Amino acid sequence: MKFRPCIDIHNGKVKQIVGGSLKDKGNQAKENFTSVHSADYYAEMYKRDGLLGGHVILLNSPQSEYYESTRRQAEKALRAYPGGLQAGGGIHEGNAESFLALGASHVIVTSYVFKDGQIRWENLERLQRAVGREHIVVDLSCRRREGAYYIVTDRWQKFTDVELSTGILEQLSSYCDEFLVHGVDVEGRSCGVDENLAALLGGYEGRPVTYAGGIAGFEDLTRFKEVTGGRTDFTIGSALDIFGGKLSYDKVKSFV
Repeated sequence: MKFRPCIDIHNGKVKQIVGGSLKDKGNQAKENFTSVHSADYYAEMYKRDGLLGGHVILLNSPQSEYYESTRRQAEKALRAYPGGLQAGGGIHEGNAESFLALGASHVIVTSYVFKDGQIRWENLERLQRAVGREHIVVDLSCRRREGAYYIVTDRWQKFTDVELSTGILEQLSSYCDEFLVHGVDVEGRSCGVDENLAALLGGYEGRPVTYAGGIAGFEDLTRFKEVTGGRTDFTIGSALDIFGGKLSYDKVKSFV
């Protein structure tokens, strides 16, 4: 169980947002925090502290007028900490290699794999041929519907027909090196861990999995460790003091 840091970029700035509020139309999102620092400031901090496997997420669609400024921020972070960060947001076989060339250790993919509500295995195979399984993280961020968790795409706006389960994790594991799962219903709300989702992830013992969503304090972290059996990594955004929250980054980075 390890802490994975994050750098979320929206409209060309490092931000923390309420996950379920993100909209392509008007480039809108409910913001918890907007940083005065650029993305490389945080990348250099994570490098200094020896934190590996953090996530740089581009939250704008490639069609957005802000995409290029958001990408430039991501490039700053990746160049500042080569090999230490993963990059996600609009990744596909045609651009994945460019992010690795900038210094990303992995690319994080969602919408390219889940098209029209289904898993597109052929796209996973194309991406694997382009960059290799060892450089791929599959994002299985999800929302709850009818008592189950369904994978969501397109900046968490669209439900797929794919229910998250240990079986799906096992099926996808031959195509990737890791998984990233945002509990979108609690993401950015600092309202506590989605324990049912955490327990589901903790029941999987294959590739590394990182959970994001709702962790607001050390009681939450302790509970998360109990629920997952310590088998699942975690990331925290809005609750951290470096992003305007109350939770000490310095203490979290050493939590085990």
